[in-house]
Amino acid sequence: MKSLLLGEHRLPTPPAGDPAFAPLEDPRMYWPVQRARLAKTVREVAQSLGVPVECGLLRLWQYNLPGAAWVEHIGLPRRAVELTLGDQLILHVNPNDLVRATHWQGWPHKYRPNSSAFIWDGEWDLRRGDLRQGSRARFIADIDAHRDDLSQSEAFAKYMARLKAGKPWSSHQQGILLDSEARILTFLRVYLSFMDDMAVRGFDSTRGKDMLGVAVTREGRLLKINRGLHRLAMAQHIGLPSVPVLVKAVHREWWQRVTQGARGKHALELVKESLANCTPETTVS
Repeated sequence: MKSLLLGEHRLPTPPAGDPAFAPLEDPRMYWPVQRARLAKTVREVAQSLGVPVECGLLRLWQYNLPGAAWVEHIGLPRRAVELTLGDQLILHVNPNDLVRATHWQGWPHKYRPNSSAFIWDGEWDLRRGDLRQGSRARFIADIDAHRDDLSQSEAFAKYMARLKAGKPWSSHQQGILLDSEARILTFLRVYLSFMDDMAVRGFDSTRGKDMLGVAVTREGRLLKINRGLHRLAMAQHIGLPSVPVLVKAVHREWWQRVTQGARGKHALELVKESLANCTPETTVS
């Protein structure tokens, strides 16, 4: 990805930079990008230091050593579980069935599950949003419907309104600034190119920062969580038959039902076998 000059500064590679957005990188985003990169570095260092500890906790649980019950009580360290199970946590689902997502809006943070845990307690799985009514689905349908003249799209009007108000849209994660009509149109064309590429080549799980994440509800259904909603909306819009998703967490009630008190390798085998029967949630909460 090319770098841009700002005096003596060069715009560093943004944390979520994609070569397709390179023409939109702007040197005025230098310091926001630097702050985003620093935050990412600090986060990654903290995670790297924590992984050995988390793997040690998981081994303690796997061998049923003193403290194993406590490790399960706090939800098992998610990253250690992911390292242990690897691709066994990847499921393939029809994207048009994956229409429900966890809905955090208006819900106090203290009631939300711990993202560092693999087993989640609480009522999080009863708060379901409808992805078909979400902003990403509307955005993708809008730019596809106006692909021959993107200046007529709702998305173009939205970004232009921000520009005229003196508050152009920017992304410190991507290092871009939409401060002209031409840049807005280029930005929308990039998303169209992503969708057209997906229609030809299929879903590329390596393109975004993370895989499409899902969580297993108490009933054993899949809810969409975290990032990748634009990519999912594209897959739904063009009618892909299947996309890979990564199980990031499971509800404790489901965990207890499938493991029946087992621990260690046996419990993880039971979970792996049961995940194969998990299907996307479709009902409203």
